[in-house]
Amino acid sequence: MTSHTHNTAYHVVIVGGGAGGLELATRLGDKLGRRKRAEITLVDATLTHLWKPLLHEVAAGTLNSNEDELNYLSHARAHYFRFRIGRLDGLNRAAKQVHLAATLDENEEIIVPARTLNYDTLIIAVGSTTHDFGIRGVQEHCLFLDSRQQADMLHRHLLRHFYSVSTQEFEIRASQLHIAIAGAGATGVELAAELRQAIREMTRHDIDRLIDEHMIRITLIEGAKRILPALPSNISSNTEKILKEVGVDVMVGDQIVEATADGFHMQSGALIAAETMVWAAGIKAPECLRNLDGLEVNSRNQLRVRPTLQTTLDDDIFALGDCASCPLSGKLGDVPPRAQAAHQQAELLYQSITRRIADKPLAEYRYVDYGSLVNLSRFGTVGNLMGNLRGRSSSSVMIEGWLARLAYLMLYKMHQHTLHGLRWVILFTLANWLTRASKPRLKLH
Repeated sequence: MTSHTHNTAYHVVIVGGGAGGLELATRLGDKLGRRKRAEITLVDATLTHLWKPLLHEVAAGTLNSNEDELNYLSHARAHYFRFRIGRLDGLNRAAKQVHLAATLDENEEIIVPARTLNYDTLIIAVGSTTHDFGIRGVQEHCLFLDSRQQADMLHRHLLRHFYSVSTQEFEIRASQLHIAIAGAGATGVELAAELRQAIREMTRHDIDRLIDEHMIRITLIEGAKRILPALPSNISSNTEKILKEVGVDVMVGDQIVEATADGFHMQSGALIAAETMVWAAGIKAPECLRNLDGLEVNSRNQLRVRPTLQTTLDDDIFALGDCASCPLSGKLGDVPPRAQAAHQQAELLYQSITRRIADKPLAEYRYVDYGSLVNLSRFGTVGNLMGNLRGRSSSSVMIEGWLARLAYLMLYKMHQHTLHGLRWVILFTLANWLTRASKPRLKLH
């Protein structure tokens, strides 16, 4: 089935409603859709949006995902774009059509049939998934944190496991109270800290006092020589110090070779025995991009793009965020898969699509690194800010404590500001602050 417009308006299709895709659809809708200068369509496989850096809080239960989610349909109506549910399934570049797979329910029955959308400009922003590097047993035995659904699944697993262990009549096995997290990038580190905070709250609800918080172990495993290997070493060392102080075990310099029901088997021969295993090591773009009508991809399925963010083989198709392999300006390597990069690329494409409709030349993307922040739940925030400090564009200042926490919170507020405007952000922040005392600290269902 093919959907068409009832007019000849220029049609921009954005596939992927993550931070970058949704921000772009919102801004293009407000500028072009509102004035009927173009039709903007956003496609996503789910009905709601949740800012991905919050997923570790959802998994731990310290954030109720129902309170922070955004409904695509209602947001689209308010910002003059259309929303279509569906998952990218194929592409016909000659016909300028994008194919969407059928949407199924939990019983594998079709809710929404497969569809085809026509486009004049296509923007692919489908994000990334966890990379298991082909290691045996990972898919069968590990939990993941790529989506809101997986975060909810991890949360339910932890609750079921806690309730079961705290009421069982036979002796507790050590592995039952051991959580092993593979990958000590930002996701793994933040999840470890958030879980430690959640465990403190959870054990307070153990009426029979069978489980003490110190009985539950969390081990963070990293194959590189230090945690947060992509960030400056001072952030890594300060973060590791905080993690160890709050009871997170850190293991570095040893590779996982297999995951089994018993735990992670290491290259050194060691076994990290754990009945809860989370895989947060590395990312790749979705498999559907590998065979997308001949578009060029790298080894991690990312679409190769030029500095304009146009794909290398098709001027009418752009890619942004984690699914794009974009060269760094004047340097070796690609733009890192980080939230600030997706935000900057969405800003550029907002300008570029407007210029493209007006037949004006496109600007090139230059990644600006504003620093890195790692949120360690209530135990602290560590990071660095980069910029034109003391007249040097490459300078960096280490920040910790309340200042770092404030900077981290501002990242989310900036995302909300792009989507809703300043007035909404102020009202929502005020309402959240006023009702915070009445909300439970941990979601226990």
